[in-house]
Amino acid sequence: MYEIVYKETLSEHSKLMVVEAPDVARKADPGQFVIVRIDEQGERIPLTIADYDRDAGTVTLVFQEVGKSTMHMGTLTPGEGFRDLVGPLGHPTEIGERGTVVCVGGGVAIAAIYPIARGFKQAGNEVLSIIGARSRELLFWIERMKAISDELIVVTDDGSYGRQALVTDPLRELLELRADEIAEVHAVGPAPMMKACAQTAQPFGVPVIVSLNTVMVDGTGMCGGCRVEVGGEVRFVCVDGPSFDGHLVDWDMLMARQAFYRDEEHHAVAHWEEECRLLAAEEDA
Repeated sequence: MYEIVYKETLSEHSKLMVVEAPDVARKADPGQFVIVRIDEQGERIPLTIADYDRDAGTVTLVFQEVGKSTMHMGTLTPGEGFRDLVGPLGHPTEIGERGTVVCVGGGVAIAAIYPIARGFKQAGNEVLSIIGARSRELLFWIERMKAISDELIVVTDDGSYGRQALVTDPLRELLELRADEIAEVHAVGPAPMMKACAQTAQPFGVPVIVSLNTVMVDGTGMCGGCRVEVGGEVRFVCVDGPSFDGHLVDWDMLMARQAFYRDEEHHAVAHWEEECRLLAAEEDA
């Protein structure tokens, strides 16, 4: 068992867990992910490694409760753990001396952009970070991001914190001012957000590296569930990614594939909620 040693509620549906996984922590690098399974019958869930402590032998995972399996994960407490935690998987983000980079994180993916931004800062780059969410309640790690950024811009859709805007608004403004200096943009978030970041940067000729989140089962390239098209060629997110050139991703195909099992996901959530309701009724009886 991979024991949960710390748990934190970041928002109503977002949780943080620090998990003992010394072998993973020893080898993890920014941009990589793990696949976890709660129990023998559990679904395999890919999660980006939000942080790692090589000395303590732990990895930090941040996830949003959007389906039955992640809702189940959200009920776990310190002392409990995962049946499986496999990784680190995928290629690390290519971090080196670029000069100036922009790091954009949307929603729960703020956790995914954090180690990337930190890596670029530690490599001596100027890091301009943009993070955003629908509202203040969904934002987290503001101080963490500020500590590893030369400039941090925070936006919310409803204006409840920071500037009322989408992340693409300050991104466009930075590019208008400094496109000649910005070596590349790294964007992590929902597919529509990453697509919008790539479209925003394209007229300026600035590369955009995105981290794709796809349907995934085994994480070894065998199941084909994570298939995407990049530059007209088939790629597998688990072994070829998760980072790709955002200007070359077939976004329409990606988003269509993400919706393949939506009906089954809704059914599983309804079944899970009914089970929880019946269990609560039994306990109250």
